[in-house]
Amino acid sequence: MTTDELREKYLQFFESKGCRRRPSDVLVPRADKTVLFTPAGMNQFKEQFLGQNLTLGGQPFTRAATCQKCLRTGDIGNVGVTAYHHTFFEMLGNFSFGDYFKHEAITWAWEFLTGEEWLKLDPETLSVTVYLDDDEAYAIWRDVIGLPPERIAREQEDENFWPASAPSEGPDGVCGPCSEIYYHAGGIAPGTTPNNDDGVEIWNLVFTQFERKGDPPNNLHPLPAQNIDTGMGLERTAAVLQGVASNYEIDSLRPLCEAAAAAVGKTYAFDAPHGRACRRIADHARAVALCVHEGVSPGREKEEYIVRLLLRRAALEGYLLGQDQPFLHTLVGPVVTSLRAAYPDLEETAESVAATIQEEEAGFLDTIDRGMAKYKKAAELGTIGGEDAFRLHTQDGFIIELIEELASRDGIAIDRAGFDAKLEDHRKLSGAGAFADSVMASGPLDAIRGEHGETTFLGYDETAVRGRVLGLIVDGEAAESVRGDAEFGLVLDRTPFYAEAGGQVGDTGHIESSSAAVTVLDTQKENGLYVHLARLDRGSLSIGDEVTATVDDARRGAIQRAHSATHVMHHALRQELGKNATQKGSKVQEDELRFDFAHGSSLSREQLQSIESEINDRVASGAVVTIENMPQQDARDAGAMMLFGEKYPDVVRVVSIGDFSKELCGGTHLSNSGQIGPVRLVGEDAVAKGVRRITAVTGPKALAKMRETEAVLREVAAAVKANEPHDIVRRVEAMQAEIRDLRAKLAAQTKDQLATLAPSLLASAESVGDAKIVTHLLEEGDRDQLRELADELRKLAPSVCVLLGADLDGKASLLAAVSKPLTKQGVKAGDCVKAAAKLVQGGGGGRPDLAEAGGKDPSKLADALEAGAAYYRAALAS
Repeated sequence: MTTDELREKYLQFFESKGCRRRPSDVLVPRADKTVLFTPAGMNQFKEQFLGQNLTLGGQPFTRAATCQKCLRTGDIGNVGVTAYHHTFFEMLGNFSFGDYFKHEAITWAWEFLTGEEWLKLDPETLSVTVYLDDDEAYAIWRDVIGLPPERIAREQEDENFWPASAPSEGPDGVCGPCSEIYYHAGGIAPGTTPNNDDGVEIWNLVFTQFERKGDPPNNLHPLPAQNIDTGMGLERTAAVLQGVASNYEIDSLRPLCEAAAAAVGKTYAFDAPHGRACRRIADHARAVALCVHEGVSPGREKEEYIVRLLLRRAALEGYLLGQDQPFLHTLVGPVVTSLRAAYPDLEETAESVAATIQEEEAGFLDTIDRGMAKYKKAAELGTIGGEDAFRLHTQDGFIIELIEELASRDGIAIDRAGFDAKLEDHRKLSGAGAFADSVMASGPLDAIRGEHGETTFLGYDETAVRGRVLGLIVDGEAAESVRGDAEFGLVLDRTPFYAEAGGQVGDTGHIESSSAAVTVLDTQKENGLYVHLARLDRGSLSIGDEVTATVDDARRGAIQRAHSATHVMHHALRQELGKNATQKGSKVQEDELRFDFAHGSSLSREQLQSIESEINDRVASGAVVTIENMPQQDARDAGAMMLFGEKYPDVVRVVSIGDFSKELCGGTHLSNSGQIGPVRLVGEDAVAKGVRRITAVTGPKALAKMRETEAVLREVAAAVKANEPHDIVRRVEAMQAEIRDLRAKLAAQTKDQLATLAPSLLASAESVGDAKIVTHLLEEGDRDQLRELADELRKLAPSVCVLLGADLDGKASLLAAVSKPLTKQGVKAGDCVKAAAKLVQGGGGGRPDLAEAGGKDPSKLADALEAGAAYYRAALAS
């Protein structure tokens, strides 16, 4: 059975049991602050496990089944080493939210694994574990399934409880026992007790039936609604069904390992010396490609840090196998092929994903070349300290695995404990690293949602509505009322205020009651609740008060102009650059927008002009803006564009502008493109690997920008004495030609002066043996003249040490030069200029024969020249 067939069979089976098939959640859930990546199938059902939102499309939603994209890095060192560890993997899961429980979960799992219509596994190859005190699960396995007791192991809480060891160690919150199913390839001899260390865990059934409160004993309290959370590893089970010894040998991963090997000039074999490296490359390439597809570029923070780490680990494996050119980008195609059936949208970004990976990998290979000298210096003492390893890792991009591999090759020890301590401190400060443990944290908003449900949003059609106060939050705590000049969070049952989402900023405005006046400073959304971040201007406000909520209309209109303009810009970018210019994010505020898109190089002036013209042509066409709600698949079939990595509901809002733009969007918009007004592009630059950003202004701000440009042109025209603005270019060209002539004359004159100055400086220079020491403060000049004077001095004297200084625009400038015969004696211009630069509060360096430095304090230039002369004296005397 292929991996694709297994995935589909599992979902079909649980659909037949009344579970609603749900799509995989995004791999990078930006709206969930508790995790960097989705680590398990249950994460998208947090609300349902809390007893909230138990309907879907008007029907009860108490059973679900998914195949979830997951990413974990806790056991990253084992990837490619063991048969089963991955970073990216797929988890098959079925879930019950207060509906079926242990009996169904266990009997259905057994039916799917052993049933003739399903996986047909031999029951004699399976064993199970249950929690030590879970007599209910034990009885079901023994009496209903018919497993003999010797194939049912009772395990301690560290093995068979979720979270592990929760009864004794915590944390407080929802928890429960679990039951694991193991596969034994050689079967289990009758009458023997299986050793699960020899089996493969393929399924874990979690029975969340308790709430832990306080310390044991008697700290597990039954939940009013019992839940089921099960997970079966897709790759592990495919390996069992295909009869292979490792996940990396299954039909979806073996070709990727072979492609990885070919990319580094090897032939793949599982037991080959390079097999582990190729498996790690394949795993990491798959994880990186999926993350970049969802808009996460390699970087320094949080999930971007993890993506960079995985990419560099994979690149390092190739480098150590002799591949010194970027190769990971060539694996994007095989990754897409292996996952196409389940995630067809991967094909749409394959080109831009490959470009991003290639750019990052090329930069890392350059880092290795540049950093090798620093590594060798750190290794001079025969050991590399934790501080040196950390500096190489964080400042020079030499990831610790590279340091360890090189050190092992050179027979050098590393203070790994010292490095780990430094890295842990760094991660705590930067946020890069581990996932948050708790995914079910409750608080004031959970209580409000549990009692009242979600906020009703009316802002698409109205900007002023009547509502009732459901919740007040002050300093993170629920409050019954607010008074004075408090700043607080305010939740209403219904609101016209748009909450920040999809790049559009939250609305501001006013809320009034008979006893209070409130200014809304921002609006945010948390799991369906609209939270108005507010300031009380007058009176007092209490739970239950009736209020009138009014959006700032003028600001909303300005935001809508910018938001509709982003859709037109997306169209124009794809028109100019092609379909791979996919959106990677946006920010929309009052008549200002920024738009991030996939592209590997900067845009030319001609391209930007073409894009701006296309935008304004579409604006001028007065295209009608239409909005429809439709099933997500219908929207996809209609060609609606969507942001990859964004989580969309089953019924989506499709915003169309004329016949040229159709996108999934939850934001507020105009009714006609002509209302946008003029659009001016004001900037274009890089924001991440393979991602560019365009900034623009619309409406009144665009007009103001044009008027500002016109005013500057008039001022320039007056300054260069041009009669009309169009004469400016001619006048400037004439002035530039005049300046070039004057500079040439000045340079010739200066050269003559320097030719005269050099002999006089040598005549009065200090002598140390056969060498001359020349120091001089140039009263007028520039860096070129410093260099010319130094060259003239070295031309006239066979052995001379030079240090020149100048005050250039309030900054100290120093230049040191040494005749090459003296550099062989150990006299170095770089050391001289460093010694001198300290006195002018600066620094610098360069070659042994020529070096430069700058400093903040030109008043100390005379002292700096003396310090440099002192260095020369000592160096010449040694």
